[in-house]
Amino acid sequence: MSGVDRSPMLEKSDCAWKIAAEVKDFRPERWLGRKDVRRMDRFAQLALASSYLALEDAALDLDKEDRHRIGVSMGTAYAGLQFGAQEFEVYKQKGLQAISPYMGIAIFTGAAGGQVSLHLGLKAPSITISTGCDCSTAAVAHAADLIVKGDVDAMLAGGADCPLHPLIVAAFGASYALSSRNAEPQRASRPFDKKRDGFVMGEGGAMLVIEELEHAKRRGARIYAELIGWASTCDAYHMCHPAPDGAQAARALRLALAHAGVRPHQVDYLNAHGTSTPAGDKIETIVLKKVFGEHVYDLPVSSIKSAMGHTQGACGVAELAACCLALRDHMLPPTINYEYPDPECDLDYVPNKARPHRMEIVASNSFSFGGRNTAVLLRRYANGSAPRQSVPQ
Repeated sequence: MSGVDRSPMLEKSDCAWKIAAEVKDFRPERWLGRKDVRRMDRFAQLALASSYLALEDAALDLDKEDRHRIGVSMGTAYAGLQFGAQEFEVYKQKGLQAISPYMGIAIFTGAAGGQVSLHLGLKAPSITISTGCDCSTAAVAHAADLIVKGDVDAMLAGGADCPLHPLIVAAFGASYALSSRNAEPQRASRPFDKKRDGFVMGEGGAMLVIEELEHAKRRGARIYAELIGWASTCDAYHMCHPAPDGAQAARALRLALAHAGVRPHQVDYLNAHGTSTPAGDKIETIVLKKVFGEHVYDLPVSSIKSAMGHTQGACGVAELAACCLALRDHMLPPTINYEYPDPECDLDYVPNKARPHRMEIVASNSFSFGGRNTAVLLRRYANGSAPRQSVPQ
């Protein structure tokens, strides 16, 4: 099943790219008052909704916790650009006097994290990481760092982005990053497939409760997984294109493995960044071969961007959530729309259907413009496993 469809907003515009992965039927009023809704960009609304849902799922009652020991680590790539673009249209039609007085606090990168801290009364650090498409993965890693240091007991960590304004979509299209399959939207995102022609822009928000293990155990939390390793590097090669040799992306994965004390052959599944771009998927395959050697041909690899599009600042944490569920259910998420094998992408991409698979340790890649690479390792939680770092709830 694909979340990609024709976009009503893009249909009304002269933007040549008409498809997107939108969050349909989202009603922010479920969590926010009408005034708050008007004062926020949609990315902050999604971040808040995701935070409330994460707390509910984790059964973390903030009234029973020390809010000075719980913080927010938020990733976003494009923040409130949609709000800003809409206000620019107001300015062109009605002049400066008609501009919203809330634009300044709606468009800046720290808006979503600030709103989450404000609405939930969280007094520990509220950090925003805006490194691009890897930012929510980096935000999870930063949250884990704070927990390991002992600065906090728990963090709401994740990301949100809503870059579906025609101005933003057209900019990506002009850089040849997007799929042009307007006529078949649900088949447009096809990572590792030979006929891939670019990614599909998406929007979304996702948050995890990252908690110190003993704190989680004391309150009887349901633990999905342990966060056991993480690392980041930079290609320092090009702002848009990944380095062809994949050396620094491979180094990030190796550093995360070393941090976790895990050997490559112990990894049971890898969530790929897998955006469906011709160069990106080929280079990620090269990266995996560098890191895993012959084990790579026994390693299931998949990209859920095939189904949810590229949600930019939300993609990494959404994929970590998928990894947690994969560990819980021992079920591999598929790469849908995989129809035409590419000789240069010759791994097991879990084509088209979910597949049962016993998993203990999984890895996840996130890459970004600017050559940034972040890798994270998770381990399935079982009572009695050795305390390591921190745990997603």
